[in-house]
Amino acid sequence: MRQPAKVFTDLLVWQKAHRSVLEVYAYTRGFPRHERSGLAGQFRRAAVSVPANIAEGFRRRGKADKARFYNIAQGSLEECRYYLILAHDLGYGETHELMSLLSEVSRLLDSFTRTLLTPDS
Repeated sequence: MRQPAKVFTDLLVWQKAHRSVLEVYAYTRGFPRHERSGLAGQFRRAAVSVPANIAEGFRRRGKADKARFYNIAQGSLEECRYYLILAHDLGYGETHELMSLLSEVSRLLDSFTRTLLTPDS
C-alpha cells in the first residue's frame, strides 16, 4: 500500500500536472510570434493553474475547501484541452501526445477528488 503524501510533490497527480506544464511551455515555444502574448500566454497560465491549485488544495483542512481547489484545477485542465484543440486547428503543431498527457492528468485528478469526497476517507 502506498504511503500517504506528506507534501504535495508526493502526489502522482501533481507530478503529472507539473510535467504537463513543462510540456505546454515547450509546445507553445513553437507558436508564431504574434501568439506569444495571446494564445500561448493564456495556455501557459491555465496549465500552471492545474498543479498550483492541487498544491494549494493539499494543505486545506476541510474536504469541501480541498475539493474547491481541485475543482478549479479541473476547470483549468479543461481550458487547456480547449487551447490545445484551438492550437491544432490553427496548425500550430501536433497535439496528440500533449492531449494524452492532459487526459491522464484529468483521470488522476477525477480519481483523487472522488477519493477525497468518499465518506470515511
